[in-house]
Amino acid sequence: MGDFNQAVILESIRRSKEGLSRVELAGSAGLAAQTVSNICRRLLDAELIMEAGKETSGPGKPRTILRLNPHGMFAVGVHIDPALTSFALVDAVGTILESKEMATDLASPPGMAITAMGAEIRAMIARSGVDELRIAGVGVATPGPVDADRGMVVDPPHMPGWTRVPLRDILHETTGLPVVMDKDVTASAVAELWTGATCATNFIYIYIGTGIGSGLVIDDQVVRGASGNVGEIGHIIVDPDGPACDCGRRGCIKVTCMPETLVAEARQRGVLGAVDPADPPSLPQDMSDLAGAAASGDSVALGILSRSAYRMAGAASVLTNLLDVERVVFGGPFWPALAPTYLAQVPELLTQLSVTTNVHSVDVVGTQLNSGEEAFGAACLVMEKAFSPNAAQLLLDAKD
Repeated sequence: MGDFNQAVILESIRRSKEGLSRVELAGSAGLAAQTVSNICRRLLDAELIMEAGKETSGPGKPRTILRLNPHGMFAVGVHIDPALTSFALVDAVGTILESKEMATDLASPPGMAITAMGAEIRAMIARSGVDELRIAGVGVATPGPVDADRGMVVDPPHMPGWTRVPLRDILHETTGLPVVMDKDVTASAVAELWTGATCATNFIYIYIGTGIGSGLVIDDQVVRGASGNVGEIGHIIVDPDGPACDCGRRGCIKVTCMPETLVAEARQRGVLGAVDPADPPSLPQDMSDLAGAAASGDSVALGILSRSAYRMAGAASVLTNLLDVERVVFGGPFWPALAPTYLAQVPELLTQLSVTTNVHSVDVVGTQLNSGEEAFGAACLVMEKAFSPNAAQLLLDAKD
C-alpha cells in the first residue's frame, strides 16, 4: 500500500504544471496529512521531488510548492521500426537530453543487432554525463506481435528472422539496466497520456509507421489487452474491391493504407521514379517525395493520398463506433507526410460514419510529439512504470 500511495503522490505532482503543496496533495489524493508528509519527506530525501518556493493563498502560513526534480530520474527510450531505430535519453519531466537515429539493422542476426543497440545505449549514457544510478531503466517500443510476459518479439512483419527474439533479456544483459518492452502503438499512447498533449480520457492512437496499428486509452488508462497485443488493425477491411491481402481477403488496411503500398502505387503510376537497384531509396524518402508531389499539385499523388485518407477514415470509424471514444490521434514516423491530406478529409468523413454524432463529437488530431521523437514514447514506458499508480497491481500484491 505504501508504494501505491507514493505513486499516487508522484503522479499528482507530475500532472501539475505549477506544482502542489502538501495540503493540496492530501486533498487530491484523499490521504491523511501525516501520510502525505512522510511520503514527501522520502521523495525529497531521494531527490525525486524538490521544493520550489512558497505560495500564499489567503490567511495562514505560506505553502511550500513541490515539483518533480528533473534530475531525480532518467530513462532511455529505444524505438524500433523496420526502417529506422531511434534512441533518446529523457529526464523526469520529459526533456530529451540526448537522441540519435540509425537505419535498423535487418541484415545481421537479431541478437547481434540488439547487442549493438545496447552498445549505443551505453555510449549515449556516457556522452550525457548522467549519473547511471539515477537511470530507472530502458523502455523499448517494437512492432508487434510481442510476448509481453517473456519480453520477446514474436514475428513482426517486415522484420524477417525476428521470430521469438528475447529482446528484453538481450538488452538487459548488454546494458545492465532494467528493461521494459511494449508495442510501438502502445508506447505512443503512453506518451500522449504522459505529456498531457491529448486532453481526452478516451482516445485511440493510430500509429503509422512501416506498419499501421492502434493504441487505446480508456478512462485515462492505457489498455494493453490479454497478451499485450491490443491494436492489431491491419486486417480491417476498408475497400472490399481493393487489392488481395495475404489473409485471403481483399482491401485490408495492410494492402491499401500502409506506406509501402502507397509508394508502390505511386511508383507504378509514375509519380515516383524507377528504383535504381544499386541505390534503392528508403521508405521515408519515398513517402517524403510522394507528399511533396501532392503538395505541388500532382493530381495522381493527391488521388493516392486522398484514397488512403478515405480508407483510413473507414477503419477509424470501426474503432470509434466500437469503443465510443472522444478523440482519434494520428502519429508515427510517416504521419508528417500524410497529415495535410488526412486532417483535411478524415474529420468530416468520421463525422459521417460515426453512430454517436448526435451524442458527442469525435475529434481528429495529429500527435503533438515531433517526428523523430518516437523514442520518447519508449522512454515514457519506464516513467509510466515508475510513476503511475496501478490499482490492479495493488490487488495482486494483496493476494501474495
